[in-house]
Amino acid sequence: MPITSFEDKVAAITGAGSGMGRALAEALASRHCHVAISDIDPQALAETHERINSIQKANVSSHELDVADRQQVEQFASDVVNEHGKVNMVFNNAGVSVTDTAENMPYEDFEWLMNINFWGVIYGCKSFLPHFHEVEEAHIINTSSIFGIVAVPSQSAYNASKFAVRGYSYAMRQELLDSHIGVSCVQPGGIKTNIIKSSRYTTADNTAATKEEFISRFNEFAGLTSEQAAEQIRRGVLANKARILVGRDAKTAAIVERIAPTGYQTLLSKLVNSLLNDKST
Repeated sequence: MPITSFEDKVAAITGAGSGMGRALAEALASRHCHVAISDIDPQALAETHERINSIQKANVSSHELDVADRQQVEQFASDVVNEHGKVNMVFNNAGVSVTDTAENMPYEDFEWLMNINFWGVIYGCKSFLPHFHEVEEAHIINTSSIFGIVAVPSQSAYNASKFAVRGYSYAMRQELLDSHIGVSCVQPGGIKTNIIKSSRYTTADNTAATKEEFISRFNEFAGLTSEQAAEQIRRGVLANKARILVGRDAKTAAIVERIAPTGYQTLLSKLVNSLLNDKST
């Protein structure tokens, strides 16, 4: 059956060096769930490891990992089982963003993002699934986004990756309905994380907002902390939800898209363009 409690379970988490990944690791460890944390940034990973060690309620292992590398992800899955004896959950959480127009975005930026946001999720699911057949309770948690519900200008690559994760997750959940493996798709709204800070950001001209201004505006817009988001995700996993909408803005976007599946685009385009281009806001 899908996860009924976190106690004495083992969770593998990607992108655990900061943001939601770190908050999830701490939330699970505080509930006696053993965690295998991974990130491409060894310093950030070490900081998360130290924070979890202070909780002293669970075992933790650290794994430097580039989720865009299939062999590394496959090795990560094997290492988790070797070090912890089993694995019950994988949180495919690592993600990046690119801000640019569809026309101007270099292929290299698009490929970089898709390799992490989409292929990283595929590698995570396929690498851990064989191990989930060896335990009684298992769950796959894939992070999509509010931008996997509605499309916005300047985020064509990010939209593409997050819509893809949503479709992949829902199809896989249907395939596993009669098994003991749950599948949830997490769709957060504005969360105060480092994803914009570490993004690739291109401005159209010198009248556009700088990256620092865009980060500031995003943080003003973001409604939840990483810790609040992690708590909503934790509850959603226990409820075996197919879709875990995180934040009021994500729930609102889902309603608006259902009512006006294309009609929302004009209003949202104006809003996003004001954030990107109006330097006086």
